[in-house]
Amino acid sequence: MKKPVVALLGRPNVGKSTIFNRIVGKKISIIEDTPGITRDRIYSLVDYKGYKFHLVDTGGIDIENKEFNDVIKVQAELAIDEADIIVFVVDAKEGLTSNDFIVRDMLIKANKKVIVAINKCDSNKINETEYEFYELGFDKIFKISGEHNIGIYELLEEIISEFDPIEEEYVDTIKFSIIGRPNVGKSSLVNALLNEDRVIVSNIAGTTRDAIDTPFTYHGKEYVVIDTAGMRKKGKVYETVERYSLLRSMKAIDRSDVCCIVINAEEGIIEHDKHIAGYALDAGKAVVIVVNKWDTVDDKDSAMRKWKNDIEANFQFMNYAKVVFLSAKTKKRIHTLMPEILNAYENSKKEIKTSLLNNVIMDAYSLNIPPSYKGKRLKIYFASQVSTNPPTFNIQVNSKSLIHFSYERYLENKIRESFDFTGTPIVLQFKNKGEQ
Repeated sequence: MKKPVVALLGRPNVGKSTIFNRIVGKKISIIEDTPGITRDRIYSLVDYKGYKFHLVDTGGIDIENKEFNDVIKVQAELAIDEADIIVFVVDAKEGLTSNDFIVRDMLIKANKKVIVAINKCDSNKINETEYEFYELGFDKIFKISGEHNIGIYELLEEIISEFDPIEEEYVDTIKFSIIGRPNVGKSSLVNALLNEDRVIVSNIAGTTRDAIDTPFTYHGKEYVVIDTAGMRKKGKVYETVERYSLLRSMKAIDRSDVCCIVINAEEGIIEHDKHIAGYALDAGKAVVIVVNKWDTVDDKDSAMRKWKNDIEANFQFMNYAKVVFLSAKTKKRIHTLMPEILNAYENSKKEIKTSLLNNVIMDAYSLNIPPSYKGKRLKIYFASQVSTNPPTFNIQVNSKSLIHFSYERYLENKIRESFDFTGTPIVLQFKNKGEQ
């Protein structure tokens, strides 16, 4: 099912990020725990009472700041255009400002569902000025406090009240997305797979704005390839445009079974390539790393060895991914891509018998019994697979607090040595004995 988009909009310092973190249920900071992944995070997938939607935290709209007027306008218009529901955040303590009315006018023209959230309602004083906010002209008004978790439940109930399930068009078809920085050849790669020019190709970064679904047949079976907007590093020209193109890419990743991370062979690996890979990792998607524009590389044998070493060094957090070298332009080695996509997909769906899994885990434990900590030693009782996409394993232990990340990595490596999970992440969930 396609998931709705809910955007938090408003002027600066009204508490949008606090509300965002409250709804998401955790503070989403710039630095992630996953090694090598540091990035600006402006969105999250929210699951509330079984309803899933994308929540977007936008930058503050300050039209009075003349220096950034055009950029802010573009950002606001893109956020409004992308959203299905807009939560218009205002400040209870400061009251309405001219900026609020400018935002209000933009929202009225958009003809989208708007919910007004009067934030910072953490005292009774708001009752004296509450009716001031009805001047905005919107019917749905909620008094909330993101900081103190007041009114958030009622706000969420209103957000989901009009959600209609929209059926995904290709339910039983394997879908894979082509993701990467602008101008790495994503659209050219789609065209090469399809053998026809069905996607706009240009040297101008960011030509492809929307994610484009294209069905095609491979060896007699139907598949869908999703071409996504280029992801641009923060600080570049048209940053705000790319921030919301990124949201469209994230929605494509969410709908994909496999993500193909495209890297430009002419430029080599840069930090942002790892950031993009991190989005697919966060979503738990199977992946294939694609080094495109291989036709521009001389001495391909030595170059391939160097590239594999570079990828191994830079993508340590994704060392299970297969690497494909090809040229979308000349179609050389294009035939190597689909087999790896299908292999990654099959591995993401793989189920391991409980008996076999326990044999591997218990043997691994016997070979490397963890040291004791403060008089306690980790004990493993039982392991079972609980889901796929990605394969997820519950491991019952005497105390989760005794799990060190290095030992978790050791167990994952032992599982991978015994079962082929090439191309897919796997998740280990440690549970205290008797814990659900």
